[in-house]
Amino acid sequence: MFVRQLSLRDFRSWPELDLELKAEPTILVGRNGFGKTNVLEALYYLTNLRSHRVSADAALVGAGADSARIGATVHNEGRELAVEITVMPSGANKVALNSNPVRRHREIVGVLRSVMFAPEDLLLIRGEPADRRRFVDELVVGIGPAAVAAKADYDRVLRQRAALLKTAGSAMRRGGADAESVISTLDVWDSQLAALGAQVTAHRITVVNAAAPHFATAYASIAPHSRPAAIGYRSAVGGEVVDSGGDPRPVEEIEQILLDALAQARSKEIDRGVCLVGPHRDDLEIRLGDQPAKGYASHGESWSLALALRLATVELARADGVEPVIMLDDVFAELDARRREHLAAFTTDAEQLLITAAVPEDLPSGISGRRLSVEMREEPVGESVVRRSLVSADDKMDGDGRGE
Repeated sequence: MFVRQLSLRDFRSWPELDLELKAEPTILVGRNGFGKTNVLEALYYLTNLRSHRVSADAALVGAGADSARIGATVHNEGRELAVEITVMPSGANKVALNSNPVRRHREIVGVLRSVMFAPEDLLLIRGEPADRRRFVDELVVGIGPAAVAAKADYDRVLRQRAALLKTAGSAMRRGGADAESVISTLDVWDSQLAALGAQVTAHRITVVNAAAPHFATAYASIAPHSRPAAIGYRSAVGGEVVDSGGDPRPVEEIEQILLDALAQARSKEIDRGVCLVGPHRDDLEIRLGDQPAKGYASHGESWSLALALRLATVELARADGVEPVIMLDDVFAELDARRREHLAAFTTDAEQLLITAAVPEDLPSGISGRRLSVEMREEPVGESVVRRSLVSADDKMDGDGRGE
């Protein structure tokens, strides 16, 4: 799998970009803040239908523009698929596949499979559970559109149920018809939340279990003298969601577990006005030896663990028969020499490799390929000045970081 053509219009700092790409390494070199990461972010968006940096799409639309456009032609299993997303600052985005409008955006899931390594990956080890849940949901994308749809529907129900809980307390205090209406409506939302939450939980446990051996192997390779590392899925409702072998229980059983937990937590939820039960409170457990990685792993161990998570993601895609596009976003500058060389060696056989670097010297020896120099120009827009990205040079880089 590789991206043959990428086009951007008014996407962040890029007013216009048209790139013809090949199944080879492409290296974007430019100073920090010049827009290199924005190119990789666009491909990440095509893979996951969201940004890896912001939760709101408004930040993706360039200054002064009404919308942003991401278009790509992807070589996928011997055929070419053209996908296009028009990103709106508010409201629904527009998606097209082979020039045909797509009503359900999840239908384009799987057209592009990509894995991004970035400095933010350290948050997977040292950050909050939300960071690790997002990582697990990236893995779930590989299952297919149905799994993505279950998560999207769960998030919708969660928002609506949370909005009800914020007003439920006062309604319950008033009593009478108001209280009866709240209880009746909560029963409906509980049923939907449990049904969808059970699907989300089962999908997450399945992909974490599949990734676990790849993660352990990758970490042992990166840090052979360290303690063994392991990952597992931790549900906030307890270990009953898995069977004796560690696999997810049938969805119907997980649904009942969630319904029981919702019933027990209802009074607390009404008092606090928040949803206390569901996969939105789960976590990816990362262990180093007998201890949790967060709070116990050193800086070097944390980076090795983060790399192992991403390497496991690649191997998980390969196990599905897919060679994903691998993107390295200025990550070499964050790693010591040993980890740089390990990552470089791992990505040698990638069908398509996209790398960003502030300076060529950040790259380990042996990295070569097409080099694109990214610059930034300033343009007046009304009474302000807007910075816009552009490609100023296109040449080849040899393994010593020199242009040919």
